[in-house]
Amino acid sequence: MKKADWLLILCVVVVLTPFFIPATGFFAWFNSATSNHPFIMAFFKFAILATLGEMLALRIRKGVYCEKGFGVLPRMIVWGFLGMAIAMAMVIFKTGVPAFLEAVSGCGKGTMAALLAAEHFSWGKLGVAFAVSVLMNTIFAPVMMTFHKCTDIHITDNGGTVRGLLRPMPMRDIMAHKIDWGQMWGFVFKKTIPLFWFPAHTITFILPPNMQVLFAALLGVALGLILALASGRK
Repeated sequence: MKKADWLLILCVVVVLTPFFIPATGFFAWFNSATSNHPFIMAFFKFAILATLGEMLALRIRKGVYCEKGFGVLPRMIVWGFLGMAIAMAMVIFKTGVPAFLEAVSGCGKGTMAALLAAEHFSWGKLGVAFAVSVLMNTIFAPVMMTFHKCTDIHITDNGGTVRGLLRPMPMRDIMAHKIDWGQMWGFVFKKTIPLFWFPAHTITFILPPNMQVLFAALLGVALGLILALASGRK
């Protein structure tokens, strides 16, 4: 292990330690801030954690956490706004999918929503959580992942600077010539969504609300790692 690896481990320990010391009140503050300012917190959680995932992927591929043109700050900005979009999607699908299930099954209004919101585990709650995960990852995730890929290419093409990020993005050129659609379909969409994200977000929606926030934020590391590793696959 390199010095940078030990430094990263130390930073992670320092950041996570207050969560496990009740006397600090940090975990209570975190839950309160997430409840009162969900989208602001989503911005910072994904900006930090998903970018960390991309840096870990770079470490695996090239042996370094950052390189010229990588653009840590632009990536954090992009992930922050994507995190807000993910938080929005979670609210929409947690509300809409139970209502859809009630409509197609003929159950009473609020039945499926009550199952999902129940504190105790049940097979019914598992089924609703799985349905929410499947629909969210089938409808929303491919669009979000494709947009992220476009921003990733745009950041790299502009030297990894914030100024470069703010330049108009040539979406047509990127979509037509710079995205490996075989890779996006064959690995990112076809494999990671059903094999990882379906079960991962099923677990997310089963957990209590305060744990959902923390678990979804931790999944941001996996999201950044998977998407970044995908870009380096041959």
